[in-house]
Amino acid sequence: MFPPLDLTPLAWLSLLPMLGSLWSLHGARAGRHGFLLGWLAGTVTFACQFWWLGIVSPLGLVVLPLYLGLFWGLFGTYAATLANPWRDASREGRGECARSLSHAFRLGAVWAGLEWLRGWLFTGFGWNPLGVTFHETLALAQAADLLGVSGLSLLLVFFQAVLLQAGKRVALSARDGIRRPRHDFLIAAALVVAVICYGVMRIASESRRESVRLKALLVQINIPQDAARVLWEAETVHMAYEEETLQALDTLADTDAARLREAAANNNEGEISLSWPDWVIWPESALTGRFLRTADGNWGTWRENLETIARVREAGPFTLVHGAVELEAVEHGENELIAMEKGRAWNSLAVMDPQDALQTYRKRHLVIFGETIPFVDTIPWLKKLYEQQAGIQYGGSFTPGTSTDPLPLATASGETISAIPTICFEDTLGRLVRLFARPAPQVIVNVTNDGWFKESPAAAQHFANARFRAIELRRPMLRAANTGVSAALDSAGSTAHPDTGKPQVITDASGSHFTRGSLLAELNVPLQPGFSLYALIGDAGIVVLVIGIFFVHFLRDFGLTTSRRSDRTSPLSRAQPRFNNQTNP
Repeated sequence: MFPPLDLTPLAWLSLLPMLGSLWSLHGARAGRHGFLLGWLAGTVTFACQFWWLGIVSPLGLVVLPLYLGLFWGLFGTYAATLANPWRDASREGRGECARSLSHAFRLGAVWAGLEWLRGWLFTGFGWNPLGVTFHETLALAQAADLLGVSGLSLLLVFFQAVLLQAGKRVALSARDGIRRPRHDFLIAAALVVAVICYGVMRIASESRRESVRLKALLVQINIPQDAARVLWEAETVHMAYEEETLQALDTLADTDAARLREAAANNNEGEISLSWPDWVIWPESALTGRFLRTADGNWGTWRENLETIARVREAGPFTLVHGAVELEAVEHGENELIAMEKGRAWNSLAVMDPQDALQTYRKRHLVIFGETIPFVDTIPWLKKLYEQQAGIQYGGSFTPGTSTDPLPLATASGETISAIPTICFEDTLGRLVRLFARPAPQVIVNVTNDGWFKESPAAAQHFANARFRAIELRRPMLRAANTGVSAALDSAGSTAHPDTGKPQVITDASGSHFTRGSLLAELNVPLQPGFSLYALIGDAGIVVLVIGIFFVHFLRDFGLTTSRRSDRTSPLSRAQPRFNNQTNP
């Protein structure tokens, strides 16, 4: 269901064996057995999905699935007890379809709530919620703009829970000849059809929005790494970015010159479409030199950075966007900056306009054991563990950023489009990206480097999760990645070019994204982005549903307890006095 597998149809059946096993549990220990069954299923599932973690950290490959499996364990307890439709066979008959829908909805909502919880707790790891299986099925994926991608997970669990209950009734009818109702399955199927229709309408409405055309050159070098250690020398890295960018820009300049000559020869007075990019985007930490930034905004950078930027600037004007390491600095003498001793460091996204005015966004959500190590000062062996797993010396943690302001970027046509900045895995965090949403032309910009995980499914899974941010918020997306996936997505999550329909993804002749290359991506950026419920309320919709469900459970259990207590104390339940039927002499 998730990359590299293309088994989306199986998503509609994937949970049936587990649900059937959980609902077959009865007795006082059903909850405990349900937890163990769910935890085991979850641990195996996550170990299969995230085996690539072992490339960087064999310990992480063991610990993370064991931890993530706990959330499936909690679901197992709930499914085996409070939401078990087979727990009380005496209630079969009238109203069975309504109970089936109720159980299925509660199971779906709790599943979605647990996906939210694992994406939030301890900074979270929310990769591959069940709804991500629709990353290539865009008609179904559009409903993510309502409750987020976990809302699609709710739909999948709901449908399978209804299917299993209806299937059991069909089997019983075949056995005893008694016809049983199946309206619940028809309702569940109609809901799926309604979601597909909603998706088709949303795709059509997004394509009709008034928009401005944005052109961005994405550059990908495919630099090899061994965990955090880059295997190329700094000079080689800089030369690669210079050569690939200049080659692409020279080709675009030649194309534009040819178009202008053709137009002049034909006396064409109409508008001529040129290919020159508004933005050039390089991946995370593209340049090896650091950027220095003072409290009042003055900045400087290493000489190798300045030389590389100056060389690509010779091709023509554009806004340069790239990842950078930013250090806290102070002024030292005249026109000189130095990094502060024990100063802060940020993993940043740098934006430099054609006049080299600098804006930066500092990454807010840091990756544990990748960019920060909690309690490293009080637990020294954590530092040694990092160095052993990452293969480099621990140089200290990054400082998390605090800003939620988008970065305004100009285009060649004079329009201002604000970039929603994300670095690395931040584009998998809907709750974070939505904080940058504004009622104006916006593009989600992601710079990342998944080269840590070599040629594994990690980068493809990252992209599958990330494309839902475009759908959830109805904002197009541009991604530049060291080893891929570098791509452009419209506000419906499609990579199709707005004119030609060709996929806008950097790949080689065989279709692999593990390649070096560049891509002139074109996007229609809506002047007024479409309404998105998720942009408005975020994950609150799922959270409120789960709270409401358990509140109803509490009220029902409280009512049953009160009723039983009342029965025990009722005068009608007390022993009645005996009467002597003998007559007096």
